[in-house]
Amino acid sequence: MEPVEITEDGVLLRPWQEADADAVHRACQDRDIQRWTTVPRPYRPEHAHGFVTELSRRAWAEGTGAPFAVCDPATGELLGSCGLTSITGDGTGTIGYWTIPQARGRAVMVRATRAVARWSFRTLGLRRLIWQAEVGNHASRLVALRAGFRIDGRVRLADLPDGGPDAWIGSLLSGEVPEPGSAGPAGRGTLVARRAAVFGRPQPTLFATAPVGELRIRPMEEQDLDAVVQTCQDPETIRWTTVPDPYERADAQWYQGFGQDAWARGDAACFVIADQADRYVASLDLRLSPADPLLADVGFMTAPAFRGRGYLPAALIALSAWGFTTLGLARIEWKANVGNKSSRRVAEKAGFTFEGTARGGLQHRGERMDVWVAALLAEDLT
Repeated sequence: MEPVEITEDGVLLRPWQEADADAVHRACQDRDIQRWTTVPRPYRPEHAHGFVTELSRRAWAEGTGAPFAVCDPATGELLGSCGLTSITGDGTGTIGYWTIPQARGRAVMVRATRAVARWSFRTLGLRRLIWQAEVGNHASRLVALRAGFRIDGRVRLADLPDGGPDAWIGSLLSGEVPEPGSAGPAGRGTLVARRAAVFGRPQPTLFATAPVGELRIRPMEEQDLDAVVQTCQDPETIRWTTVPDPYERADAQWYQGFGQDAWARGDAACFVIADQADRYVASLDLRLSPADPLLADVGFMTAPAFRGRGYLPAALIALSAWGFTTLGLARIEWKANVGNKSSRRVAEKAGFTFEGTARGGLQHRGERMDVWVAALLAEDLT
């Protein structure tokens, strides 16, 4: 296959040249490129030289790939890498890309990916393009969405020595590539792109005002572990929640990691509530429904010493408002075993409307239990 150049929508895509080696070496020192791609670590000058000469040339010559340097068409400055990392006999190509730090946030890779996709379908006659990225790489996911890819699920990265984490996988067919300059089916305003942008940033700290003063709603930290253990060893916590019994420090450490992973996956936002002295007061989770993109549910528990002081209703209102405005939710549900009056008071004080009892609605310590159900809608807070 003969190498080609593509100039489209403000980007130049050309075959790699030996003179690019220094720029590639500098780019691949970037922490995010090393974190999310398969470049060697540490990345040495000989790796860059081998990539722009031997590896890229062989891919073109053998027709197994189509690697492009992404450049500024006016200055020739290297902006990133984009191309087909594999081409199979059934008409499928796999796309991969990275952007230098200085060029991020300018939709460079969105435009480059669309250009490569159009060329792949029109010139190579491919039937389908595949995109794949490790779960948590929201920047790559956002590029894929804006380039028109439909992200359909997850696969296990079995090619890694330890099995590896899960990966998101998406596909793009001919006729689905947005036209140059268009926002595309997953522009900034759509829900999937919106959430990719949210979960691609560090988890935020929210604020709420309770009768006792300002609260911080923040990610769980190492300093919270002992208080979480004490809370989860409390008989009322064990009675009404599904925390392990007995509860050890290792369980709290596991849950801290679970919260970090859930944020990286874009599945949930797990917070702790801290008072003005930054002491642990409670835990508060917002979990997105895998079946309904506009639905989430909340769960919470309070340290015994802070119960009944109005902390949780104020924090729940703040978290719900964030879920509606930032994540685009339409409905947030609260559920609790029938009889958990303290939890119900918190939900109702936060504005949740009680809707009834779901018979056998939840699994609780080996049994199906009847549960109360309440909900808050986006319009309830307007």
